[in-house]
Amino acid sequence: MDGGPRVPEQRRAGSVAMAGTGAIAESKSQALRFSVLGPVRAWRGESALNTGSPQQRALLAALLLREGRTATAAELIDALWGTEPPSQALAALRTYASRLRKVLDPGVLVSESGGYAVRGLREGALDLAVAQELATRAEKARGGNDLGRARELLRDALDLWDGEPLAGVPGPYAEAQRARLEEWRLGLLEARLDMDLEQGCHAEAVSELTALTAAHPLRERLRELLMLALYRGGRQAEALAVYADTRRLLAEELGVDPRPGLSELQQRILQADPALAEPSAPAAEPAAAVVRPAQLPASVPDFTGRATFVTELSEVLSSASETEGRVMAVSALAGIGGVGKTTLAVHVAHRARPAFPDGQLYVDLQGAGPRPAEPETVLGSFLRALGTADSAIPDSLEERAALYRSILDGRRVLVLLDNAKDAAQVRPLLPGTEGCAALVTSRVRMLDLAGAHLVDLDVMAPDEALALFTRIVGEERVAAEREAALDVVAACGFLPLAIRIAASRLAARRTWTVSVLAAKLADGRRRLDELQAGDLAVKATFDLGYGQLEPAQARAFRLLGLADGPDVSLAAAAAVLDLPAEQTEDLLESLVDTSLLESAAPGRYRFHDLVRLYARACAEREERPPSERAAALSRLLDFYLATTAGVYAIERPGDRLVDHLEPAGVPALVFPDRRAAQDWLYSEAVPLLACVRQSSSGPTLRRAVDLLWAAVDLAESGANFKEYEAAGAALRDAAHSARDGRAEGRAFLVLANARHWSGQFAQADEEARQALALSEAADDPLPRCWAANILGAFSFYQSRYAEAEEYLERAIREFRACGDLSGAAAALCNLSRLHLQTERADSAVHLARQGTEMYEELGHSLKAANGHYALGLALGASGRLDDAAAHLDQALPVFRAGRQRLWEGMTLFRLAELDLLAQRPAQAAAYAEMALTPLGEIGGEWRRGNVLTVPGKALDGIGHTGRAQVCWREALDIYERLASPEAAEVRALLAPVTAA
Repeated sequence: MDGGPRVPEQRRAGSVAMAGTGAIAESKSQALRFSVLGPVRAWRGESALNTGSPQQRALLAALLLREGRTATAAELIDALWGTEPPSQALAALRTYASRLRKVLDPGVLVSESGGYAVRGLREGALDLAVAQELATRAEKARGGNDLGRARELLRDALDLWDGEPLAGVPGPYAEAQRARLEEWRLGLLEARLDMDLEQGCHAEAVSELTALTAAHPLRERLRELLMLALYRGGRQAEALAVYADTRRLLAEELGVDPRPGLSELQQRILQADPALAEPSAPAAEPAAAVVRPAQLPASVPDFTGRATFVTELSEVLSSASETEGRVMAVSALAGIGGVGKTTLAVHVAHRARPAFPDGQLYVDLQGAGPRPAEPETVLGSFLRALGTADSAIPDSLEERAALYRSILDGRRVLVLLDNAKDAAQVRPLLPGTEGCAALVTSRVRMLDLAGAHLVDLDVMAPDEALALFTRIVGEERVAAEREAALDVVAACGFLPLAIRIAASRLAARRTWTVSVLAAKLADGRRRLDELQAGDLAVKATFDLGYGQLEPAQARAFRLLGLADGPDVSLAAAAAVLDLPAEQTEDLLESLVDTSLLESAAPGRYRFHDLVRLYARACAEREERPPSERAAALSRLLDFYLATTAGVYAIERPGDRLVDHLEPAGVPALVFPDRRAAQDWLYSEAVPLLACVRQSSSGPTLRRAVDLLWAAVDLAESGANFKEYEAAGAALRDAAHSARDGRAEGRAFLVLANARHWSGQFAQADEEARQALALSEAADDPLPRCWAANILGAFSFYQSRYAEAEEYLERAIREFRACGDLSGAAAALCNLSRLHLQTERADSAVHLARQGTEMYEELGHSLKAANGHYALGLALGASGRLDDAAAHLDQALPVFRAGRQRLWEGMTLFRLAELDLLAQRPAQAAAYAEMALTPLGEIGGEWRRGNVLTVPGKALDGIGHTGRAQVCWREALDIYERLASPEAAEVRALLAPVTAA
């Protein structure tokens, strides 16, 4: 018997004034009174108040049972509707609270901290509080051997019940409280009936106990009291019949035997124990024998992979029992929901059982759910499992923890604490003595769990994922469609739970092929819906983690999931969230701690693929107004555009491109130097290009095109050429569909540049012509200049020299008219190449020198290297080989530092040509070999063919004729595929060999 059901929301009521046999002393005739031990009702004095609808009464009950403590809105919504609240739950909650406030006295129902509380009630205003006080006083009276007074007090407490507690009140909270209050009532009844028998009232008790055992047939204490009452009334056969009925019923319903106290009473009745005939204190439960708990859940039969983790954790656990004097071992596994923490922990725990012969304890702490297990409740169950009688279990958390540690002292027990909320929940449950060990699983990294061996569990390796899928589906089906199986596990993000669900669905559907499943999972918008089978669902496990987030964390989680890139930098995330970097970092690190986000590297963060899909679904469902989603992605695009434009300006001082870009509404990052700016651009390449693709529609289209144009180094370097080209094509098509000529012209220009660097000259020529026409129609001056410059270069490559000169001279004029001296210098260098090809060497040198000087005056070191390259070519053609080599040597380190792989390769190629002219074939061969490496990545086949002729000549010059022929044949194959006129020269080089 105790003072009331110990629910987490309750506090003990203060004492109440009692009069007579328990009537409440009314201090104010109009005071508020409430009842929950029956229908939820309220009175002011003797007048009943209208408590409203069932949901409104559920709100009142939830607040009354908290006895003055504040309940948050989220807690109350969960109490009223559980896991499926209506869409307008918060509004409905506020309406109910407003209506109740009007019914109750002023100041009784208060709002604070986003929640509600009932305050200012007089003592004894709630029937439950009165019942608790009466039960407490009865317990004290019994302890003082005043059984008559104790019985009276218990009768008064029980009289407060008016039918089913919380009758007619809906919601999961009310349902749970009904069960608790009914259990307490039965406990009070048993205590009162026990005292009835102690005082010799067995005859009166028989009829009440008969009715009670019929209503509660599995409650053994009631049957024990009935047996005792019957025996003392001289009805021994009936008492034994009650035991027989009880034993049969327990076996049929529960598959268990009666508890020891009931069995002992049967034996004493059979033996006609004289002590039973006289009223006495109930016999204490026999001391329970020391038990060896074995509570571990079953290990999954198809456990797969994780060998490194199994070994690591097994070694930590084994050390707990093998090392003398070692403090108990604790290992804490953290990871995203569905990554297999519990499966791994249970598997390891079963392997470690021989090291813990005194037993294994297990509990699911429900840390990811709305109501995590209370440590005192868990300790109670652990103490019972270790053989402690209920009467010996203390009330407080501290006393229970101390007793728990005392019982485990000197024993070797493994404790598996699954699904923990945080370290605070775990600490009281740790054994704390050598020889014992604890395994903890949680979605949170328990950095504050002192001495714990921390393990971060990631998704499976691809081969492990495929092995798990195969074990469930079957070797034959997977072997027949291995590629489709790989697609399935990849679509599952290599997450064990997702793989198990997908494989289980396939295994249950013999008519499906693996390809059918792969096709279903290919649709990202439907993937999470497909990944559910029975009570397993990937979405459900993510729901648990998401439900624990604070509002700011949840917003960050939703909005960051919208971006397409594989990861996001801290600065980019701050732009998405429109928050300062420090606040953003705190939010992101907190999401990392909950395993909903991963830290890819310092300052970089990423989602698991399935978590990203879940975050987007949350954003689509919850982000209000919906325009905030578009605004977040727009801020990300602006951040990339502003910062990339800044990098471009640092790399190309004097270049006017940045003045012609769309304005960005987010401030750019500031870099200390050119190297830092360049490092940022290449580190952000993949998410930046993903942002471009994602922004290729609506109001963001023009900014996306300009971002790609400003990020030109990503293509010119060759590092991200394919992705850059694909993004350009997507923007071109989107601009055409949107009938935006300005954006389409710029997209064509971006593509023409990219094709130029990849050697796709015919396609680039056509795209440059489209860019020129569209920029003229849109009166877009700078793209018009660059289109003319590119067309001049392409015409030159294709031997249309007059056309090339016309375009290049036009480009020079228009660049100067725009005030873009950097562009004019580029066109001058191209014109120098044209003059060189048309045997105007002196003017070629003059033009190249003019362009180089313009670059240097602007402080444009990277493009000045292009000037030195052009000047080196012109000087070489003029026979000034040493001067030519000096200029090429000056350009080479600049190209390397700027990561311009194309121009690095071309400069090495030109140095090889100079060495050939200078009769240095060995040096020429070395330069040519070095040139082939970068030009194998970018530059296109035509340029590679050019380079291959040079090592052939150099190798032939040093007597390596066979290797020379290999180079020339490869070059000839390239030129013939391209129908290039250079094929004739290579055939001539091979002709002597063919003739021989």
